[in-house]
Amino acid sequence: MFKQAWQNWIKTRFKFDRHKALKQKDILVFIYQQGYLYLVLILITFIAGVNYGNNLILGFCFLISAILCISFYLTFKQLHELEIEIVTTEVGQVGEVLQLQLHFKQEVAQARYLWIKANHQLEKVLIQDTQQQYVLTFFAEQRGQFNFPHLHIYSVYPFGLVRAWTYLNLTRTAWVAPKAAMYSAENKQHQHSFQPDLDEFRELRDFQLGDSLQAVSWKQAARGQGLYVKVFEQYQDQQSIDIHYEHMPAPTHEEKLSLMMGLAEQCEQQQLNYAMFLPHATLEKGVGERQLKQAKILLAQA
Repeated sequence: MFKQAWQNWIKTRFKFDRHKALKQKDILVFIYQQGYLYLVLILITFIAGVNYGNNLILGFCFLISAILCISFYLTFKQLHELEIEIVTTEVGQVGEVLQLQLHFKQEVAQARYLWIKANHQLEKVLIQDTQQQYVLTFFAEQRGQFNFPHLHIYSVYPFGLVRAWTYLNLTRTAWVAPKAAMYSAENKQHQHSFQPDLDEFRELRDFQLGDSLQAVSWKQAARGQGLYVKVFEQYQDQQSIDIHYEHMPAPTHEEKLSLMMGLAEQCEQQQLNYAMFLPHATLEKGVGERQLKQAKILLAQA
């Protein structure tokens, strides 16, 4: 019960959307790991100094106690007044990485030694400039909605005796589209219900930046002839393509979505207008970055 109450308090107290300047109420500070041994040392020297009436030992006790007190302040200042802005990937695909960009800002350039923990990732970050960026990457394993993990940012500088930390409970999500798949027509009886025919292509053209690797002719690449992209016959002859969910020659839902994703990418390569028809959604004809983004979102939500 106590643990659940603590988690609810943390979730409410450190809710984060896009931007935040860390104030005193946002930072927690406490003794950290070897700091407990340091407390034992202080206690031992104090008892020894009192028992033996040795001012030198008592003076040493007060000195190391002062170092601990100063550590609280210095460690707290590692996070205090640090501005953090989050920018995340909105749409991705299975098998690709989603980025979470952290933009740090500080009024005066000073060294801040931070640790950033996100799920099982633990990254060490040094901030020295007034504006600095750091990128965390997450692998998209499955289609659908991806929730970015909560961030735990802390510092144990300078002596490792005290830890100052804060939480960023992110509310941001991303849509993960299926991985693009190409249709290999092993069974010709399906071709009458599947347009366009992906088996036949008109020519090969040089690979250009931005072309999908799915359309690369790997036979020529394996022979050392360079990278070429297949140009399909029917794509050249048609002004627009209608991509229907029911026409996808695949037995499962996920395979159908992957084929639709592959067709959308090929239409983008050839700059052909295309429309997409799903059981519960429709994408009007269009082409371009915005069209592809909407296609990915619909396929992620399907």
